[in-house]
Amino acid sequence: MSISWEMILPLIVLQAVLAVFALITCVREKETNGPKWMWAAVIICLNIIGPILFFTVGRKQR
Repeated sequence: MSISWEMILPLIVLQAVLAVFALITCVREKETNGPKWMWAAVIICLNIIGPILFFTVGRKQR
């Protein structure tokens, strides 16, 4: 059974771009719901779900 890189590569790129964007946003935010170090760990450890959680739950509503 071989891995089809044509199917997996777009998911890897999407995950990397989303994680970088979420980390940059986390650093630039003045306040978040919870400590920034915790959100950075969630973004890095939970792959695609971590950045989505940060954007939906972690950012303070204005």
